[in-house]
Amino acid sequence: MDIRFISGNNYKINEAKLILKDSGINVIPYNVKIEELQTNETEKLIRDKVLKAFSLIGRPLFVEHTGLYIKYLNGFPGGLTQIFWDALEADKFSELFRGIGNKSVTAKTTIGYCDGNNIHYFYGETDGEISSEPRGNRDFQWDCIFIPNGYDKTFAELGDLKNVISMRRIALSSFASHLMKGGK
Repeated sequence: MDIRFISGNNYKINEAKLILKDSGINVIPYNVKIEELQTNETEKLIRDKVLKAFSLIGRPLFVEHTGLYIKYLNGFPGGLTQIFWDALEADKFSELFRGIGNKSVTAKTTIGYCDGNNIHYFYGETDGEISSEPRGNRDFQWDCIFIPNGYDKTFAELGDLKNVISMRRIALSSFASHLMKGGK
């Protein structure tokens, strides 16, 4: 089964391809950056994004958004993670939380799938904490500062294991199950 994935992020495209391949789903990437609503309401953001993508492609497709929900900041930045990350980057991000006792964070992925008639949502969450300093490769946004619960390494240091335990894996597995059960 082929499915279109609209994303301007090659790392997300590659992870989706790898994860969905296990379910017999072939990801057809459209490396297009869709301008996102600047909101902390993730479903509203995803709905807008998937409708914009569908208007460009005109075929069933999915989009995704992954954000960090920091406990100390009452869930901020959430849907605004990209802006927050772009302004701070790895070193300043970690520095902000170095002296704070509660470094708990939840990474959440929301997938929006438009089958041409309806929009379906799929979710994944991974709890963890913010590393005191960036560790591992810094190429894929905040992977270098996110330590999932039960591990002592950041996502960036975990390599392929990340794709087994991540919030994206959970959301994509739910999405794959929907497709395999005949969901349009």
